[in-house]
Amino acid sequence: MESAFTIVVPDTDVLSRLCGTNDCNLRLIEEHLGVSVFTRGNELSVSENDPHIHERFKYIIDRIVDEVESGNDADGHMVYSILNVAPETSSLSREDLHDFFTKTSIHIPGTDRKLYPKSKNQAQLVHAMRSCDMVFCIGPAGSGKTYIMVAEALNLLLSRKKSKIILTRPVVEAGESLGYLPGDLEQKISPYLRPLYDAMEAFVSKDFIRKLVEAGVIEIAPLAYMRGRTLSDSVIILDEAQNTTCQQMKMFLTRMGEGSKVFITGDITQIDLPKRTESGLKHALHVLQGIEGIRIMQTDSSDVVRNALVKKIIQAYEKYE
Repeated sequence: MESAFTIVVPDTDVLSRLCGTNDCNLRLIEEHLGVSVFTRGNELSVSENDPHIHERFKYIIDRIVDEVESGNDADGHMVYSILNVAPETSSLSREDLHDFFTKTSIHIPGTDRKLYPKSKNQAQLVHAMRSCDMVFCIGPAGSGKTYIMVAEALNLLLSRKKSKIILTRPVVEAGESLGYLPGDLEQKISPYLRPLYDAMEAFVSKDFIRKLVEAGVIEIAPLAYMRGRTLSDSVIILDEAQNTTCQQMKMFLTRMGEGSKVFITGDITQIDLPKRTESGLKHALHVLQGIEGIRIMQTDSSDVVRNALVKKIIQAYEKYE
């Protein structure tokens, strides 16, 4: 193949895992680079003369090989992350790149699950959660806010760095009243916390979550009943924070005890509060700006990782509004 740039992967097992089932990972690389990738024996090649593509191609293959040789699965999530997150090769050494991915991926102890951020904003969110005790993440639906925060909470709990996960969110319906729900307090609020459970179930089994809830290691804490509590040595997640009032938000933020981390998510474009009621999230973002130890992160439509149509829908609404 004339003017081809070729990389040799000596270990055929590593090469097979790198390529993926039916070469699915190679198709992702081709789409990202905009060129065809060819295989012959233990060689991977691109027939393109552009030095920038050569550099990107080598970087991508080296990174996937590093992850596979470290015992990680070369699934679409990991490959997608490598294609979209990491800085240019000119800025970091191969060792520093490996360190970068180690610091921005989330392993769930006791499982083979590992979450790789799928955008630079998501990678920055992981870094923020590990370097700050209180993190706000604001952005549209599907941008990974809740998913990543739940993954890090499970990581901290199951690695015994924190003793408890506390889940809460304001009980506000999205545009319709569901009336009075049956059951005890936990059963009444459970439907509102379903997105948090869905995120957890992506990493551990329903039975395992149920056992942790029954043991009180995962606690459902209705926002309205948190006044007077001090929540220590815990990971506290407030979801859908755009629907808190200013009073609720201040009350929640001051529940934080010694050794705790607080993760707060919200989408200020989807506020369901009554008209003329100020969102506690919007107010807090203004009041807390610049305080050391608090990080405010922003995701946008480019971070949306649900069905591709969701990204287009969000972008269409952004353009219209």
